[in-house]
Amino acid sequence: MTDWSTLWPVYLESIGQTLWMVVATLVLGGILGLALGVLLYTTRRGGLLENRALFTVLNVVVNFIRPIPFIIFMTAIAPLTQFVLGTFLGTPAAIFPMTIAATFGISRIVEQNLVTIEPGVIEAARAMGSSPWRIITTLLIPEALGPLILGYTFIFVAIVDLSAIAGSIGGGGLGDFAISYGYQRYNWAVTWIAVITIVVLVQAAQFLGNWLARKALRR
Repeated sequence: MTDWSTLWPVYLESIGQTLWMVVATLVLGGILGLALGVLLYTTRRGGLLENRALFTVLNVVVNFIRPIPFIIFMTAIAPLTQFVLGTFLGTPAAIFPMTIAATFGISRIVEQNLVTIEPGVIEAARAMGSSPWRIITTLLIPEALGPLILGYTFIFVAIVDLSAIAGSIGGGGLGDFAISYGYQRYNWAVTWIAVITIVVLVQAAQFLGNWLARKALRR
């Protein structure tokens, strides 16, 4: 019999930890990933800031880090996490590798969405004397805003997955709750409560992301 009088506070705390990890990672990784993605797009051949050497280095780094399974990546950079934060356990320590992983994933999504923008529009802006910074902020990002919102919504779902993995190795959150109080104690009801909670969070984020994307596309 599940003692929810004891588990309820832990469950609520786990939801809070998961939301903290996901939101912090989405904000930090979203900003860094946007900057890296724009840099990848603008430094490629024919880009606003064409720089083949820089593009090659960035492209290689992104291609190297992105395929690494997160559970391996998180443990591999544990010494770096320890150095930066003083520990590699707990929710704050989980956000550090999650942010790095999200940054590289988001950068590729940003780059791919920017590539779809009609080059003629950019050339017209350059011909009018607009600076690269102005083109990036007033043309590129606004033009790709709808697809970018959908991309970030997809990343939100991926980050929830990362948070569950982080929880399995000391990061806290619903992943830790499901494993510690469900799987390890053969309490499948607790495991399924955690699963349903994650599904609800993901569906709410998907609904919000789709709504914002529609608003952006109708501008």
